[in-house]
Amino acid sequence: MARAVNPRRRLVLVRHGETEGESSIRYHGRTDVPLSELGRAQLRAVRATLRQRHQLAKFERVFSSPLVRATEGARLVAGENSKVITIEEFVEIHFGRFEGLATREIRARYPTDFERWNADRLAPTYTYPGGENRADFMARVDRGTDKMLALWDAAKPVVVDCALLVAHRGVIRQVVRRLTGASPIVELGSIQIVIDDGRWRAAALDLVDHLARV
Repeated sequence: MARAVNPRRRLVLVRHGETEGESSIRYHGRTDVPLSELGRAQLRAVRATLRQRHQLAKFERVFSSPLVRATEGARLVAGENSKVITIEEFVEIHFGRFEGLATREIRARYPTDFERWNADRLAPTYTYPGGENRADFMARVDRGTDKMLALWDAAKPVVVDCALLVAHRGVIRQVVRRLTGASPIVELGSIQIVIDDGRWRAAALDLVDHLARV
């Protein structure tokens, strides 16, 4: 028997906020940097706008990357007492020798690697020097997406129509691309909303207006 589709099932995807490691300018993949006070304020603004503009005050499932900037972010958005389900496959890509560096530092320290990265960074064949291959990363996130959806489905017969995922730019971009075909920009603290009403589609991408108040 085919599984009945839950009409207008919504998945809200939020990128974590700014970190003590300056994630706005530095490449932190596997490095487990905590949120800064600005990052916490950004995610509180996410929570407020989800409640006020989108009538999303409760999530029946809350997912996150295992890194602390995402798990703390998930609780800031969903509520401190929320049960957060971490999915190992949703850790950010490993930037290898670029970990923790800003673009100008990568250019200065690794000029040859920088040129190759600048030309090929989104190519599936690209591998960060000393880090992860992009195709392997995409396949890993796809496995995580399948795991997340299976855990969501396992909530039946409870009516579960809205879930939250707090993760990283590359992860969110790949999840949205896998489900809808869209490729959002995914700034720090941004919101993406995708819905399943027989097929997954993007309802709102790259929402950042709430950050102007932070």
